[in-house]
Amino acid sequence: MYWFILSLLTALAVSSQDACVKRFFSGLSPFEMAACPLFYSLPMLAVAAPFIPVPPVGPDFGWTFLLSIPMNGISFILYMRAIRESPLSLTIPYLAFTPVFMILTGYLFLGEMPSPTGILGILVICAGGYTLNIDPARWHILFPIRAVFRETGSWLMLIVAFLYSFTSVIGKKAILNSSPLFFSILFFGVFNLLMLFLLRIMKKIRFATFLAHPVNGSLAGTLFFLHILFHGWAISMTKAAYMISVKRLSVLFSIIYGKFIFREERIAIRLGGALLMLAGTLLITLQGD
Repeated sequence: MYWFILSLLTALAVSSQDACVKRFFSGLSPFEMAACPLFYSLPMLAVAAPFIPVPPVGPDFGWTFLLSIPMNGISFILYMRAIRESPLSLTIPYLAFTPVFMILTGYLFLGEMPSPTGILGILVICAGGYTLNIDPARWHILFPIRAVFRETGSWLMLIVAFLYSFTSVIGKKAILNSSPLFFSILFFGVFNLLMLFLLRIMKKIRFATFLAHPVNGSLAGTLFFLHILFHGWAISMTKAAYMISVKRLSVLFSIIYGKFIFREERIAIRLGGALLMLAGTLLITLQGD
């Protein structure tokens, strides 16, 4: 049961970080939005690192660690661009497709095949994605499908969900070849530094931008740091698809933030679509071992 609580805390940290970055940093470029939590979480990672014991490292640790860096980098930039371009309630829910894609990646990396319950879950998630884009004022049977491609944040987040289906499985494999805290602290220490370095030499970010907002930046960094810790612990305790499905409860939290912080519209319809998508992820987690 501990994995469920930690997964739920991960979901809350993710959605809170998204709301924080969108609220205080949406005027920046997607690159600067992405870099802000990376920059402000570095001190916390540096403080935690000396207290993490070094475990025996398995043979698959090296390649999973290295492959995770570019995949997470691309995902993170696209993620920030998505929440910058479109409402939270119309972008974050598409992350619920990650467990759907994980059926494919689970088969490729773990040899797992979906059960009939899992297939039903896929159909329910697709129905939820359709519902998200219903507009009563301009309803047409094909309108929600077209809206996915018209709304930049929606199709970007679908790409992110697909990439996350790989990073989650590969990250879990790296954790199994080391330890949750060792991988989480080491990986994001390296990842954050490398991303900040590359973005700076490409002249995509200016550190003066971050230093001008220390309070809001520290809040975003703290939430990102908590996300890292909770995710690493939770995914080490259960199957990756189980953990990610619960983590996608961030969908509901983000819709609530969208309503009360950003005054987004058509929340009732989007909430209904998000609930369908989450019901689908639940069905996927209930498929046979």
